[in-house]
Amino acid sequence: MSKPRIYFDYNASAPLSEAAREAVIAALQVTGNPSSVHQEGRASRALIEAARRDVAALCNAKPDHVFFTSGATEAATTLLTPVYKMGRSELRLSHLYVSATEHPCMLSGGRFAAENMTVLPVDPQGIVDLQVLEQALKAHDKSKGLPLVAVQWANNETGVIQPVEKIGALVKAAGGFFIVDAVQAAGRVALDIAAVSADYLILSSHKIGGPKGVGAVVAISDLVMPSALVRGGGQEKGHRAGTEALPLIAGFGAAAREALAAQLEGSNLPRWSDAIRTTIEDGVSKLAEDVVVHGAATERLPNTSFISLPGMKAETMQIAFDLGGIALSAGSACSSGKVGASHVLAAMGFDDECGALRVSTEKSATMQDAEAFLTIFERLVARRDQTRSQIQVPLLSESENSAA
Repeated sequence: MSKPRIYFDYNASAPLSEAAREAVIAALQVTGNPSSVHQEGRASRALIEAARRDVAALCNAKPDHVFFTSGATEAATTLLTPVYKMGRSELRLSHLYVSATEHPCMLSGGRFAAENMTVLPVDPQGIVDLQVLEQALKAHDKSKGLPLVAVQWANNETGVIQPVEKIGALVKAAGGFFIVDAVQAAGRVALDIAAVSADYLILSSHKIGGPKGVGAVVAISDLVMPSALVRGGGQEKGHRAGTEALPLIAGFGAAAREALAAQLEGSNLPRWSDAIRTTIEDGVSKLAEDVVVHGAATERLPNTSFISLPGMKAETMQIAFDLGGIALSAGSACSSGKVGASHVLAAMGFDDECGALRVSTEKSATMQDAEAFLTIFERLVARRDQTRSQIQVPLLSESENSAA
């Protein structure tokens, strides 16, 4: 019998939780369209509103300020627009400021033209340069419109946590709007939309154990909202047209409810994942003195390690781990399966040759899993060192021959 595989890729997608699975299956049995006024329609609507309350609670927000999308990418594209609505009035946001380590859906700029977008530098740990941001906001020409700033709460590759409270304070002082991508932070740190001065949070269901294909925008209020990206019917109060994906939304709500309950109980706090991460990071550092753990000098998500082994391609390592029964990523899993240079590492000052493995765990991880990881890593280090020695020996021989 083959050994069970080890799943170390929770930042890409968490397994569907049992509660979410049950919620999806139950919702599949509900016939009515949520927009219909008859009894069947009201039953569908009740499930959506229950999920809306659960998602809002996870962010300490109001249910009326949540609308569902097909995922975080659609949520980001909806929010990244120069045109917002305040009632019937139009509000212009003239320039977008994003950090260099953002998820590609943010770095694409959404509906902003490239010339109306500034990419903010980060330090070697991946933290946004607050001085550059402050200067950029002070120089912003408000006569053309207000500034819009978008950053991740926690990076999807390194797990580095941004100082979102400080960033939010700078944005509010400049009279701007603040979007926080909370996709990786949800379920791992306590979310409070008001505490970080965010105008909008972005969430994704499948990162917290819900089904794939559904996400949400959570707003601090409903006074100012982005112009709709998907238009048509009046669903989601006009913020996102189209019949709601009832089973997916119900599963999302169940996952959000579980995440909040675990948070309140303290069962998803750093204790369980910190120990696994420490074992892995201490272990790889002992196996190879030149190993790099990115972002190790700053606050990170307790479940995430981003590790480089100089002289060994990330794709090669990823394949070795996959063949060894461990699933993990070489960077983000958001590029159609391609493994290439990490824009996150480039922004942090590492060259294009620097690849990295992302190890992301959850409560199901065990010390035995960590040891299995280290066993494969040790083989990779030996393989690299052997290759290096084979390359060096002929060179030494040639040198010795020429000297003779």
